[in-house]
Amino acid sequence: MIFSTFAKKTNKKRMERLLIHQLLKWKESTHRKPLVLEGARQVGKTWLLREFGKKHFKDVCYINFEQKDRLESIFAGDLSPQFIIEQLSIYHGKPIKPQTTLIVFDEVQEMPRALTSLKYFCEEAPEYAICCAGSLLGIALHEGTSFPVGKTDFLHLYPLTFKEFLLANGEQMLVDYIQQGNRNVKAFEPRLIDYLKRYMIVGGMPAVVNEWLDTKDFTKVEKIQKQLIAAYQKDFSKHAPHQMVEKIRYVWNSITSQLAKENKKFVYGLVREGARAREYEDAIMWLCDAGETIRTHNVSKPDVPISAYVDLKSFKVFLLDVGLLRAMSGVSPKVILDGSRIFEEFKGALTEQFVCQELQQFSDTLQTNYYWTSSATSEIDFIISDGLDVYPLEVKAGVTMNAKSLKLYVEKYSPKWAIRTSLLPYERNAEAKMLNIPLYMLFVLGKELETES
Repeated sequence: MIFSTFAKKTNKKRMERLLIHQLLKWKESTHRKPLVLEGARQVGKTWLLREFGKKHFKDVCYINFEQKDRLESIFAGDLSPQFIIEQLSIYHGKPIKPQTTLIVFDEVQEMPRALTSLKYFCEEAPEYAICCAGSLLGIALHEGTSFPVGKTDFLHLYPLTFKEFLLANGEQMLVDYIQQGNRNVKAFEPRLIDYLKRYMIVGGMPAVVNEWLDTKDFTKVEKIQKQLIAAYQKDFSKHAPHQMVEKIRYVWNSITSQLAKENKKFVYGLVREGARAREYEDAIMWLCDAGETIRTHNVSKPDVPISAYVDLKSFKVFLLDVGLLRAMSGVSPKVILDGSRIFEEFKGALTEQFVCQELQQFSDTLQTNYYWTSSATSEIDFIISDGLDVYPLEVKAGVTMNAKSLKLYVEKYSPKWAIRTSLLPYERNAEAKMLNIPLYMLFVLGKELETES
């Protein structure tokens, strides 16, 4: 099976996932509940939880619910924590101890009663540390699987961010330098742009990143990307309702065409001639719940609460990973490595995909999956809110600045700060309330907004 092969390849010491810091905060919290780690297939959920267990617990009890036959009897009757711990200790071969053993429930959506048991662990035995993962858990929850609402903590794992890509390539000192507040990186700009280009090719899927680190061979990188894409497509048939499979395939196959347009708003006619929203909305939802796509919504008015102004009929659909999008679109690595063409090729689709992907790392503190349009010619690529203020974020390819839409937005709404991300150097113009963050430095966005709030 392709996925199990990839999982072996991603178990590398040099791969660092920054979410482990949030897992550590969860471990040390006095109000800890069982944790659910969501995310698409092959973003590294299982590896991360097992690595977390190795580093911060004395023992890890790993339970994979794909082995249903062996485990079903444990959860078939009594769901009291005492009974389950006793049974799992026997299964594990050694005692499961409070605080020192991490219990990992993998592919937990395959055992709904295991999900139900989390309620009892939360209420009766919070001293036990339980983490759950499941590639299709988001779908299971939305399909009505019995779930202990309010009795769990949630985290979401995405593909490696650009910052994590830099760390994987041994650039800890450079990342630390930027994180410490240093924004003048002129001496390192060529290196950062070079890494950015390679990230556009490789993306953040752990198996692909490790192939790049091992071989530096784009041909081998692309081979794994295409295998991943094929494996996702096979998942449609395996896991989606039969009547929905064909529609999911049509939506998935249309994504490159959707993003190749100047106006990247999702158009049902590009899915299939004569397609209508009511036919394909469930397919789009399935892909989003599986974590394989990211949907951003148009807002009629950039104000708080931003969710109150969402236009449900107007949205964009991005892929989960820029490297997979590049492979699906057939853009050659040579095009990306040639000057700054990557930031203009494919109508800036890869750049906008990159920004969308980077913004997901701030999902705990910022609302990011929105954009704004006014008439057919004015559009702000992303609208961001911290719950108090709303900020426009314009994505610009390369260093050519044509900011008519941003200028119109600023004149109309007078935001606290207007943000632009491009290849231009970092600049904060207090008088104009304009903040330019280079694409390769977008991971400081959260800190920049904290500073200005």
